[in-house]
Amino acid sequence: MGNSIYSQILKYTSLFGGVQGLNILIGLVRNKLVAIILGPEGMGLISLFNSTINLVSSATNLGIPTSGVKNLSLAVEQANKSELDLACDREVQHQIELIRSWSVLTALLGVVLCFVLSPLLDRWTFTWGDHTLHFMLLSPVVGMMAVTGGELVVLKALRHMRRLALISILNVLMTLITSVPIYYFFGESGIVPSLVLAAFFQMLITIGYSYHVYPLRLSFRRKLLGEGTGMLRLGVAFVIAAVLGTGAEFVIRTYLNRVALLDTVGLYNAAYMIVVTYGGMIFASLETDFFPRLSAQGNDMKEFCHTVCSQIEASLLLICPMLIILAFLMPFIIPLLFSSRFSTIVVMGQIAVLALYFRTIYLPMAYMNLAKGRSLAFLMLEAVSAIILVVTVILGWRMKGLDGIGYAMLVAYFLDFVITYVYVAFSFSFRLSRRIVVYMLFQLPLLVFTYIGIHSESTYNYWVGCVVLVLASVAVSVYYLLKSH
Repeated sequence: MGNSIYSQILKYTSLFGGVQGLNILIGLVRNKLVAIILGPEGMGLISLFNSTINLVSSATNLGIPTSGVKNLSLAVEQANKSELDLACDREVQHQIELIRSWSVLTALLGVVLCFVLSPLLDRWTFTWGDHTLHFMLLSPVVGMMAVTGGELVVLKALRHMRRLALISILNVLMTLITSVPIYYFFGESGIVPSLVLAAFFQMLITIGYSYHVYPLRLSFRRKLLGEGTGMLRLGVAFVIAAVLGTGAEFVIRTYLNRVALLDTVGLYNAAYMIVVTYGGMIFASLETDFFPRLSAQGNDMKEFCHTVCSQIEASLLLICPMLIILAFLMPFIIPLLFSSRFSTIVVMGQIAVLALYFRTIYLPMAYMNLAKGRSLAFLMLEAVSAIILVVTVILGWRMKGLDGIGYAMLVAYFLDFVITYVYVAFSFSFRLSRRIVVYMLFQLPLLVFTYIGIHSESTYNYWVGCVVLVLASVAVSVYYLLKSH
């Protein structure tokens, strides 16, 4: 493995992992205060609004936040090879103008559709009350998310990593500053204004940095917009895939809302937040650094596959110790992040955290189709993944309640890994590197012992197991990290 590639991966994984860690600390304060002020019911309401708005956003942004990265990354790579100034390169400027113009159009589309479909969104999401007006008031959020997504494409493809990191931190800070006072004074009535303000400040901060790099230029000429056909073709496939993904979460939350109480949705969302957001610090750099870098690869399939393996190797070494620590500390993290009323999700969180190991392996492989523009294949894999998640979660809930959802996520992520690997092995002749296999042979037994350890009834065995397993995992990771340089 080339030291330069490995160093780059570690550099940006550490950068965005560190940013994610800082965001977690800020989010810890915010979630703690929100949980105390609103309780599980209020957090459940926030979750339902967010999942519905995200579903509408995914359905109307035409996939530009993803497909735009691919096209612009290729243009940037060609300019770099030609040793041209990016600010003066016509193709780069052209692609940015194209992305921004389509982003504005999708923003308008999202606002109109959300406003018009508000009665249906209310009927699909809630079984009580009339929330039509709430969804109407939330419709600008969809538009602002589309504009923000388009500007993030520009910063990602142009490799403005430090700006992206700073934007992420400022967004979390602004959400904390604006939402907590609103919830404190208005309670659940402040949820909708808080979500609108959060989206507004996120858009404002993002366009401030992006317009500084490239001043705003828009064009709605038919010829220019028509050149985005290829981008939109891949984007539409991503839209459908994103709708399936957010739709799966929407179905799960709506199902829990119907068969249980609203606080169950809040409990599920809290555990999901810990597992996917807090436990996924290592994934923070995938979309920001890895995908633009993979998209800029040429037709050299050997180098293409090598890039994917390098990403998996670095991610596995970094994430395994984190997963073990997070699993053992979950009984303390949940009351700290939320309140004692959320303690019922400890087991769900502990099991679901271990599932992130398989997610670490299959996520970089899932980006291969996107990087090569294979929209239909990407769509099919995402559809299968969404179906597996919904089916396993519903079965898990029926069998063991919230604890069963943790086991369901473990099964779903493992199946995603198996299916994705079988596909890329046949389609790209991709094989897991020897290093990955070696890391898995060392790390998987540690995760199995972690599962045993977290179910120990002896406090002494619990903490001894925690210390031994963490030290063993850290030793393995440090040894191979140093060996790779």
